[in-house]
Amino acid sequence: MPQQDEVLITLVDEEGNEHDVLIFDVLEVEGKKYAIVVPVVDEEEEEEEEAEAFILRIDQDEDGDDILVEIEKEEWEKVKDACMEELSLDVMDE
Repeated sequence: MPQQDEVLITLVDEEGNEHDVLIFDVLEVEGKKYAIVVPVVDEEEEEEEEAEAFILRIDQDEDGDDILVEIEKEEWEKVKDACMEELSLDVMDE
């Protein structure tokens, strides 16, 4: 079950397969917004494998609607570093 600030959405991949994910957090890095998403797995799958988090950039389509876009490794590294820094600051504040 999603936490209060998590949002459940369904992504459709290039092959037309649907994947339910939780938007765990949204952060801004160098003027761009990124969503940290975690796949929703049922209890059987959860026992077999650990859930991975993914980082997707939030862009707008031609109608101005938000879309999630895959990012390249270099961009991923920048966002991962910013996310880790934010997490460490949150821990220090507690």
